Amino acid sequence: MTADPTLPGQPVRHATVTRIVAVRGSAATVREDHLVGEEPMEIRAAGPGQDPVSVAVTMRTPGFEAELAVGFLWTEGLIGTDDVSGVEFADPAEAAQPDDIVLVHLRRALDPSLAAGRHFVATASCGICGKATLDEIEVRCAPLPPGPVVGRAVLLDLPVTLRAAQPVFDHTGGVHAAGLFDPAGRLLSLREDVGRHNALDKLVGEQVLAGRMPLHGRILLVSGRASFEIVQKAAVAGIPIVCAISAPSDLAVEAADRLGQTLVGFLRGEDFNVYAHPERIDLA
Repeated sequence: MTADPTLPGQPVRHATVTRIVAVRGSAATVREDHLVGEEPMEIRAAGPGQDPVSVAVTMRTPGFEAELAVGFLWTEGLIGTDDVSGVEFADPAEAAQPDDIVLVHLRRALDPSLAAGRHFVATASCGICGKATLDEIEVRCAPLPPGPVVGRAVLLDLPVTLRAAQPVFDHTGGVHAAGLFDPAGRLLSLREDVGRHNALDKLVGEQVLAGRMPLHGRILLVSGRASFEIVQKAAVAGIPIVCAISAPSDLAVEAADRLGQTLVGFLRGEDFNVYAHPERIDLA
């Protein structure tokens, strides 16, 4: 497999090209196919004079590694505003892929027990499974503001806008997307990844590094289902409205309800379901 040269402007190794046998009915042809990249990445963090602490290893689509690492640390409650002083990658002389190891430098020491005690084991499919209770999330999640109020027509346009801005999905069909919108439905930023939670962490990391936190007054749309992981990460980032193309889980709905977050699912065509806090949706 080789890097996909047909995606200008996208990160290296974001997508690859391979040869397949395509069977269509009784016909079989050999042709090229496009695949989304998937590689492990280790996230480390260290304060001044501190040895790096290994926080997590996640399977991700290559690209925007600094954003992913910073976003992960933020949405998991390990860093706060102005904690990040810099990001660096592994030494190219020692690592075949330097961006597979990301070290986030902090202005304060990181307590190693915070990472060790929570047993981070991330995968591209399900995120950090079973590592936190809803009660613990509530403790470290600031209350979400009451607004904004978004019209029905704005919500219905979000999937169309998101889909039109997914270059890697167009080629591979194998990535999730997380899009950040303003209350008027304007797409502010989008990230794609083989893991839906990684796409969100990359999006949040971008906003952290740009000094735009918390994300009050913003709408999140994810291209798959709304899991507990998505809801809690969005809440920690301060996002009051979370929408998903597919279904939410029961724990996601319970979390959104308790955290004061509007949760919308099955946002397709002319329809959607509001599972929690419908007061932010204007149905008039």
